[in-house]
Order: sequence, then C-alpha cells, then structure tokens
Amino acid sequence: AAGVLETAGTSFLLLIAVKWFEFDATAKALIAMGGSLGLLAGPLIVSLVENRRWHTSHAAAVLAGLGSACYLVMALAQNDTVFVIGAMLVAALSAGAIPLATQIYQENYPKAKRGQLFSRTAMIRIASVAVFSYFAGLALNANAKGMLEMFPQWLIFIFAGAFAFASFCFSRCPSRPLKASGGSHPFRSLRFVREDKLFRFTLACWMGFGIANLMMFPLRVDYLARDGGFPGYGLNYTPERVALLTVTIPSLVRLVLSPFWGRLFDGMNFFDLRVILNLCFGVATVAFFASDSLTGIIVGAIFFGIATSGGEVAWSLWVTKFAPADRVADYMSVHTFFTGVRGCVAPFLGFYLIEIFRIHHLAWASFALMAVASLILLTQRNSRPEERHGEPLTEDVTE
Repeated sequence: AAGVLETAGTSFLLLIAVKWFEFDATAKALIAMGGSLGLLAGPLIVSLVENRRWHTSHAAAVLAGLGSACYLVMALAQNDTVFVIGAMLVAALSAGAIPLATQIYQENYPKAKRGQLFSRTAMIRIASVAVFSYFAGLALNANAKGMLEMFPQWLIFIFAGAFAFASFCFSRCPSRPLKASGGSHPFRSLRFVREDKLFRFTLACWMGFGIANLMMFPLRVDYLARDGGFPGYGLNYTPERVALLTVTIPSLVRLVLSPFWGRLFDGMNFFDLRVILNLCFGVATVAFFASDSLTGIIVGAIFFGIATSGGEVAWSLWVTKFAPADRVADYMSVHTFFTGVRGCVAPFLGFYLIEIFRIHHLAWASFALMAVASLILLTQRNSRPEERHGEPLTEDVTE
C-alpha cells in the first residue's frame, strides 16, 4: 500500500497536473508542497496524540483513513480545484503520520538492527513502487500531442484503496501512548531545538542541502512531461517514459541497495553517511538536468535511486541516534516540521526560478549549495549524541 501511494506523490499526481489539467507554476508548486504542510503539522499532531493518550498506531490509522476519503472525493469530482486541494491534503495526511511511524519503529525494532529491519520493509514497498509505476504508466493513454486522453479516475480509486489498506495495517501495529512531556503549547516539542545543541546544528545544515534538493525534485516530472515553454526546458515525453525515468528506474536501484544502506546506517558515522548521500543527490541532479541526452537522464535517474535508497533510511531513522527513547516522536516531529518549512519554500523557488534561469544553471547551483552545507556538517563529525536505548515492544524476529 505504501509503495502504491508513493508513486502518487513522486510522479502521478504531478503527471496528471501537467498532462491533463495543464496547470500553471503556482498550482504545480502547491501540489508539490502538500506533503510539506503535513510535515509542518508534525509537532501539532504529536501534541494532539500525546494529550489524547492515543496509541501511535491508532492515530496513524485515522490519518490514513482520512487520506482514503480525500482520494475518493478527488476521483468522483474530477475538478481542477478539487484536484489541487485534494492532492495537497492526501500528501499532508501521509506526511503527518511520519513522526508516529518513527515512534513505532523505535518501539518495535531493536537498536542494533533498526536500519537493517527498516530497509527490509522498505524493499517490499520499493518493489511495489517499481512494478506499479511501470504498469500504471503503460495504462495511461496519451494522444498524439503527448497529453492524457481522459482523466485517470481508476488510478485515483486505486490510491484510495491503498490508503484504506494502510489504515488497516497501522491499526494492527503494536504501540504505546506517547509519554506526556508536560506543558500545553501544541508546538512544545520545538524546545528540543534550543536544548540540544548538536540536534540544532544538524537541523541547520539539513536546511541548506534540503532546500537544494527539494527545489529540483518536483521539476523532474515537469521537465520530462512539459512541451517546451522555456529555453532548453520541456521534453514532452510520454506518461510511460516519465514514469519509467522518475519512478521505475530509481525504484529498481533502491530495491537493490536498500539493505546496503541499512547496514551502513547501523554501523557508520551518521555525518559521513549523510555527506555521501548529499554527493549522490548532487550528481543525480546535475546528470538529470544538465545533460542533453537520454543517457544522461538515465544516469541521473540511477543516482537518484542510489541517493534516495540511503536518504530514506537516514531521513526516517536519524533521530533515533539523537533522541531519548521516549522522545523519538517529539524529535521526529521537529525534524519533519523543518522539512516542511523548506518543502513549502523549495517547490515555489524551483518552479519560479526556471522562468528566469536555464535548467542546467539551476542544477549546478543546487549542487553547490549541497556541497557547502555538507562541508559545514562535517565540522561536527566527531561529535557524539548520548547513547539512549529503549526496550522494543516485540521480540527480535531476525534471530
């Protein structure tokens, strides 16, 4: 279910926006920033779940159920305004559950093998991403001009069903209510930015290379699917080829490398790991956008797969190396909040800068920003957060 839903956010919703509705830059940026709104709401969601004494799995199931309802409305309405609002809401609901899911990982996966176990479950999701994106791309019919012949209502219904199944799965996960942290302010978890110096430094560096990456990421679909508009921008590829280059190829690479990155996360210095991933993202961006050939785009897609396979593990689990065991959801909500801040800014930045600068200039600027932020991050590579361990709720099933 998670794999099917991932294809919506990474490719198909923007593909429909370009190939069916032909939205302008503002509408496409709003769709791209939907998940960031959910990330911004992370501290608020965690605070609400904590105050209500809900089990984290129950709260995540509720969010997934609401996402399913939104997709149903989008499928039935077939309206441009409803599509934009719905696309933002489903992405926000999905992202809003991330701090809760991270707390579930903390409680159920033993620390020594957390990265490996996460990567194993990720492999199932990634495999479904690769398979579904390929066949869904084939099923999307395009006319001679490369535009969709009809609104893909069937695809939106599939996304609704996937969210409903995810809600059921969340409801079956073992979890505990969040430990009360004291205070009544809904964003009180942001205090950890002030109290934890190393956490604050890491978040600041992440803001730099995160904006550089998120500025270019949604442009991939627009760059491949659009029919011109700006010099050197818009290749007007078919939906099948767009899905292949933005989802299928990267997902196949992720499927192969996910266990490798899981082992590295468990045993490697986190700052070194993050810098290596940033280098991969930088190479992917330059190869994808600065190349004039299909071969270069494929190389970029492969490097996107390499980077996202490790980036997913690092992004999802890094706070478990910094936070006390009973405060993982709070730390993750802070991390997702700042991811949401840059995620709201970066898509607008990318879609509007492309109207001023050539795409390959933006790609190199993105690479440079990633490099500078990475060098700053390395200045603290020998710093060590406290070792904080928690007891898992389930037995180690790998023994």
